[in-house]
Amino acid sequence: MDLKQEEGIIKKNTLLTMLVNGLLAIMKILAGIFGRSSVLITDAINSLGDILTNIVVYISAIFSKKEEDSDHPYGHEKIDSIISIFLGVVIIVTAFEVGKIAVVKLYDFFVNGVTIPNPEWYALAAALLTIVVKELLFRKTIKDAVKAKSSALTAQAWDHRSDTVASFGASIGILGAMFGLAYLDPIASILISIFILRLGIKIIFTGVNQVVDKAADPMIIEHILEIIEKYEEVRSVDEIKTRMFGLKIYVDLEIGLDANLLLEKSHQIAEKIHDDVEKSIPGVLHCMIHVNPYYPKK
Repeated sequence: MDLKQEEGIIKKNTLLTMLVNGLLAIMKILAGIFGRSSVLITDAINSLGDILTNIVVYISAIFSKKEEDSDHPYGHEKIDSIISIFLGVVIIVTAFEVGKIAVVKLYDFFVNGVTIPNPEWYALAAALLTIVVKELLFRKTIKDAVKAKSSALTAQAWDHRSDTVASFGASIGILGAMFGLAYLDPIASILISIFILRLGIKIIFTGVNQVVDKAADPMIIEHILEIIEKYEEVRSVDEIKTRMFGLKIYVDLEIGLDANLLLEKSHQIAEKIHDDVEKSIPGVLHCMIHVNPYYPKK
C-alpha cells in the first residue's frame, strides 16, 4: 500500500468520524436539555471537542503521507506522531474538565444540598446509543490505523474508546438519578475522568517514543536474528540497531562474512538478507546492511 492509499484511508475515516461526532453531539445536547441530564450535556461538549481533533488528524494526513523530498529524505511520518501527542494532551484536558465538573457537583450535592434533577428515559437512551456507535467506530478506526500505519489514527481510535467509557459512566449516572441515586452521576464521571487521564498519558508516551527514535520491540529484534541465522555464510552479527519512525521501523545491521569472499558474492548475500528482513517483518521500512570482513580465530 503506497502513501496515497494510506492518506486516503485516514481522510475517509476522519470524515466519517467528524460526521458521527457531529450527529452525536446534536443528539446529546437535545437529549440533555430536554431530558434534564447535565452529564449528557457534558458528554456532548466532549463530542464537539472531538470534531476539532478530527480536523487536526485530517490535516496531518495531508502532510505526514507526503513523499520524501530533498529537505525530508526520510519522509514526513513523524508529523503523524506529533499529532498523536497533541491528541493525548487534548484527552488529558478533557479528563481534567470532566473530573472538575463532577467534583464540584458532588460537593454541591453533599455540602450545599443542591439537588440533581431526575432525567428522562430518552437521556439514558441517547447515552446507550452513543456507547454502541462509538464502540463500532473504535473497531473500524483501529483497523484503518493498522492499514494506514498511522499513530494519529490509532490515537483517534483510542479517543473513541475513551468516549465509549465516558458514555458508559454517563449511563450509570443517569440510571442512578432516575432511581433517586443522584450522587452516582458525579461519582461515575470522576471514575471516567481517571480512566481517560490514563489513556491520554499512554498515547503521549507512545507518540514521544516514536519521535525520539525509540528501539523496536525486542521480539522484532529476535525475529531479525532468526532471519540472519538462516544464512550459513554469515559468520557474525557485529551490530544490530532499530529505530521507530512513526509506526515504521528502520533497521541497521553489521554482519561478518568470510574475508576471502568476492565483493560481488558478499553483496548478493547482503541483498538477500535485506530483502528477507523487509518482506518478513511488517512495519520495516528499510534495512541497511554493512558487511565486515570476518577472519577466523586462530
